Amino acid sequence: MSNTVVRKTLVSLAVAGAAFAAQADVVIGVAGPHTGAYAAFGDQLWRGAEKAAMDINAKGGINGEMIKLIKADDACEPKQAVAVANRLVDSDEAVAVVGHFCSSSSIPASTIYEEAGVLMVTPGSTNPTLTDRGLPNVFRVCGRDDQQGDVAASYIVDELKAKRVAVLHDKDTYGKGLADATKAAMNAYGVKEVLYEGLTRGEKDFNALVTKIRSVDADVVYFGGLHSEAGPLVRQMREQGLTAKFISGDGIVSDEFVSVAGSPKYVDGVLMTFGADPTTYAAGKAVVEEFRASGVEPEGYVMYSYTAMQVVAAALGATDMDPVKAADWLHENSIDTVMGSKKFDDKGDLTVSDYVMYEWDKNGKYSMLYN
Repeated sequence: MSNTVVRKTLVSLAVAGAAFAAQADVVIGVAGPHTGAYAAFGDQLWRGAEKAAMDINAKGGINGEMIKLIKADDACEPKQAVAVANRLVDSDEAVAVVGHFCSSSSIPASTIYEEAGVLMVTPGSTNPTLTDRGLPNVFRVCGRDDQQGDVAASYIVDELKAKRVAVLHDKDTYGKGLADATKAAMNAYGVKEVLYEGLTRGEKDFNALVTKIRSVDADVVYFGGLHSEAGPLVRQMREQGLTAKFISGDGIVSDEFVSVAGSPKYVDGVLMTFGADPTTYAAGKAVVEEFRASGVEPEGYVMYSYTAMQVVAAALGATDMDPVKAADWLHENSIDTVMGSKKFDDKGDLTVSDYVMYEWDKNGKYSMLYN
């Protein structure tokens, strides 16, 4: 083979290698309940992450590498979350994870990611334990239950002037944690609950519980849990003539709350805490419009998931795809996202929480209250 041919071959191989490198994938898991009773939230996470990845890839990816998403279904079950985390680490070789959704999944899964040096940014896990353990790789782009609980408690005491409050929960890490945080804040404001009761996830008949609520003459019912139980509970309360104000947290921020309640009339007047409307940020206006133009309403955690993907991409891009260095970088830098600038503290929590109160109306839609 002549020297000329050898040089041409080497040049061709170099060009091919560079092209391959430019098309390499950076694998990111999107972990959440993609099937089962809570799949509506997994769908929100997937929609946000998928569009963010597409938008980032359209602009050249992360340092020339294209994002490849892996849908990881944990069904909001802790054991399944651990199995999913191990698969993402060992088989899929993910460098980062957007997720999980349920705190009961995020807490055990985060240990797997920490041991493997995988970056984790959750759009929706709010239990304080997740970040209070001080794992360096764990971040959340939502608030915490102690912050959310304080907003709910202050509204119950200051706005509703409630004196007889029933506090209910679903016995899960998220639901019980949020109910306990709200109860503690409410107690600190001088109001003691007249009923504190747990129900079981998957349960549909709450008539006995409704009877207990009636017996204590509650003027407010606070529920820590998800829409799948909140819907039937509030319907059965209304069917039995109970008019007590029903309040919950960000676990009911889904149109499926209306579906499982059976009718918009049952959710009319229901209050819930959630972050300031994520579709109203100026920085995300174009993305929201693109979602809506495609027939998708970016409800609930869609924009949170988009934001989480932006956070992951910014950190990996700034640190040559090193997830461990990316975690260190996130503790020191602000990131511009579709939900404004985000900055994290030493625990991986946002330095600013923006929980507000929302109300559902007779048409089965929710909107922020400004008082």
